[in-house]
Amino acid sequence: MTLTVPALRARAARRRRHRPIGVRLAAAFLLVVAGTGLLAPVIAPHSPDATSLMNSLAPPGTPGHWLGTDSTGRDVLTRVVYGARLSLLAPLGVVLLSAVLGVATGLVAARAGGRVDAVLSRCMDIVFAFPSLLLAMIAVAVFGPGLAAPVCALAISYAPFLGRIVRSVALQEGARPYMEAYRVMGFGELWVTLRHLLPNVAPVLIAQGTLSFGYALVDLASLSYLGLGVRPPDADWGSMISQAQSAILQGAPWSGLVPGLAVLLTVVSVNVIGEHVGGSISGHGREET
Repeated sequence: MTLTVPALRARAARRRRHRPIGVRLAAAFLLVVAGTGLLAPVIAPHSPDATSLMNSLAPPGTPGHWLGTDSTGRDVLTRVVYGARLSLLAPLGVVLLSAVLGVATGLVAARAGGRVDAVLSRCMDIVFAFPSLLLAMIAVAVFGPGLAAPVCALAISYAPFLGRIVRSVALQEGARPYMEAYRVMGFGELWVTLRHLLPNVAPVLIAQGTLSFGYALVDLASLSYLGLGVRPPDADWGSMISQAQSAILQGAPWSGLVPGLAVLLTVVSVNVIGEHVGGSISGHGREET
């Protein structure tokens, strides 16, 4: 049964009304974080690289430094706001690139079948054998520090997860009567795949992509913490935690606690939304006849 536009709008309205409060809070938090990152030059109270040894390790609540300063006198609030840019954009790049690789691999494997399916499935199994963080560290060792190499390496590492899911869903959809009907009507495989099969795979892809975003954020923050990600003086949450180690030992934990909480709350919010999207897939998919 193909739903009409008014029916789809009514269904979306019902979903919004029954959306759990936790999902609403998570979405609001992510919007605030993304908005502050985009508007950082406008709303940040200081320059992210402005140092002042006279204000070193100023506690939270200090006038002009509401979240305190780090060991070099840089404003923690400003660096957290600026750090949201790289901390969110880099995982987004991982998710988008892995989605392109995973969707292409999964669809080709499902639609081609036979030896092509077997070869692509074994390739995905091989990539599964490498831990994502280890693969990213190898990429940094080969290409040097920065975000480009880890983003590409993590995208390759995450692609099999999406590829296996897309392949499974594509095989299920490919066996449905409406797909056979399109073939009988003479439509080409590429047209059927892009016009009808891919939209039915999209909800599962979105759900897995939101979860992958959280994993990518943690992995990239870990690389920055190890000094293999963002290069100083650029700010991101992982590098801020790394640079705050000496301050924590001096009894001034706020310069590491604030970015740590930012990572924690962002990952939790993304996972809450991802689980909600995944739980909403059944019964809300695009139906065909």
